[in-house]
Amino acid sequence: MSDDVPAGPSRRWFVIVVALVLIGALGFAVGRFSTFGVAQSAAAPGTASPEAGFSRDMQVHHAQAIQMAMEIYRKTEDDELRVLSYDIATGQAGQRGEMYDWLVQWGLPQTGGPTMQWMEASSVDHAHGSTAGEAMSEDEAHAAMGMASAEELAALEAASGQEADCLFLELMIRHHEGAIPMAEALLELGSDPRALQVAEAIQSGQTSEIDAMRSIQQRLGCSA
Repeated sequence: MSDDVPAGPSRRWFVIVVALVLIGALGFAVGRFSTFGVAQSAAAPGTASPEAGFSRDMQVHHAQAIQMAMEIYRKTEDDELRVLSYDIATGQAGQRGEMYDWLVQWGLPQTGGPTMQWMEASSVDHAHGSTAGEAMSEDEAHAAMGMASAEELAALEAASGQEADCLFLELMIRHHEGAIPMAEALLELGSDPRALQVAEAIQSGQTSEIDAMRSIQQRLGCSA
């Protein structure tokens, strides 16, 4: 056996990291093929468009989901949770790569504008406690998106066993619940066909994953 590939559990971790890289690259390639025809027949979304804002904010959101999913995949002993965390990490890596490529194809920067500002014209409730008429701070926006704090991420990294499993489920359910309104807002405001397809997939897929995670919570006896 080559000395370049780890053995045992380390090899499994090596394989999942490689898989995520390949899936992200595949998402990038899919984005190029799916946007090529659209670019020939319709004007590309602008930097202030719902599609651009969604792409930027959802990439940040997905990055944290991948981080948390890989953390629990690495150490959980629950087979169902390991499969679910793998699906979350790989699925969102592919979507993140595609959304990155949308911005490349549209000739737009990967960052720009306050987080979630693109959602203001929608009827979706996303402010979560912010004062009407006032822009949310980055911390408020991240909270509205259901994202974990640095302290929560550190706690997940330090936890083990059932404590880690239950904390992951709590954080990821909240994380998914923050993504669904973002997808709903794009479905209301957007017009790019491929972006709308991905938003619909996020809305339906993450709703199903929330149901699965709540079922695992009950099975594991996680406290509410």
